Amino acid sequence: MTRLRVGVLFGGRSGEHEVSLASAASVIAALERGGHAVVPIGIARDGRWVIGGDPLRALAAEARLGLPSADPTDAVKKALTDRASVSAEATPGAEPGPSTGAIAADAALAHREASAGLPAEVRRAVDVMVVMLHGPYGEDGTIQGLLELADIPYTGAGVLASAVGMDKVTMKTIFRAHGLPIVDFVVVERREWRSDPATVTRRIADALGFPCFVKPANLGSSVGISKVTTATALPAAVDEAARHDRRLVVERGLRVREIEVSVLGNDEPLTSLPGEIIYESSWYDYATKYAEGQARLVVPAAIPAAITARIRELAVAAYRAIDCAGMARVDFFLEGDRVLVNEINTIPGFTSTSGYARMWEASGLDYVSLVERLLRLALERHRDKNS
Repeated sequence: MTRLRVGVLFGGRSGEHEVSLASAASVIAALERGGHAVVPIGIARDGRWVIGGDPLRALAAEARLGLPSADPTDAVKKALTDRASVSAEATPGAEPGPSTGAIAADAALAHREASAGLPAEVRRAVDVMVVMLHGPYGEDGTIQGLLELADIPYTGAGVLASAVGMDKVTMKTIFRAHGLPIVDFVVVERREWRSDPATVTRRIADALGFPCFVKPANLGSSVGISKVTTATALPAAVDEAARHDRRLVVERGLRVREIEVSVLGNDEPLTSLPGEIIYESSWYDYATKYAEGQARLVVPAAIPAAITARIRELAVAAYRAIDCAGMARVDFFLEGDRVLVNEINTIPGFTSTSGYARMWEASGLDYVSLVERLLRLALERHRDKNS
């Protein structure tokens, strides 16, 4: 591919800030290996645009001041080390930092308010934007809309698919309308819970029973999610989810295997071999996802060929149902031989060791080539949209 000036947008205001830093660090290293000029663009937790110098290191340093008990900082450190080795290979003795095409390290650009919109320096500096923002204010269509207004090609789903994929209520409603098999669920609004918790509790107990899972409608990485085994434990779980969102999803608890599939493409999406998440804890919570040694991905998943085919077929169906583009990871529950679509993640964790990349690697597509493919898909979609 022709050498491009590639913006990499990361950080953000969501609870998945650190996950985003880890994804961005790996992507930047891969882009530099591919010979592209990288323009790193950070968004701090308070919404500041961090441009110039080394925004990734700056935000990683800020993140270390207030990390949750289990966090993906080790992945950030490893990927930053990888970047250092790439930079050293390119320029012996040089310190790691932005590539040749990066915006000049001007202190006046280091802190910009997000309310100012996309900085003009960014619009002029990049050919294509890699969006590595996870969760609200990044994966939900907001930043995609800003990039559409600026007419900048960007990786991943468009505004509509991003918004639908982020909001579990809308996503599940659309999946059900398309006839996709999903887990039984109940929608709870924060205001109704606070005004009449007894009625909400009865509704959940009658419709789903226990155990059940309580989730914020708009968040990822299992942030704000609780497993509830009895009615007496429900208030604490709903209150926790309600801290993160005004709408909540409560799902029936099932004994299942957790299977994932990576999807890549625009109008003709391809699927990877499926992988299975193996863990010893009672469910796949934040600590299990990010604490060392708590979970592992087995690729390919040890499931019959017919079930593999069914899962890959449903992954494409889910992808098309929300009009997705670029990439997504589709997560499934396997209850015996019954396959259920859990959710679609339009910007999944994207380090070189994340499930999305590992499933493609097992399918014959290495990480650097995967990143290159995403750039091509972004440019292709932009040309098609403007034709």
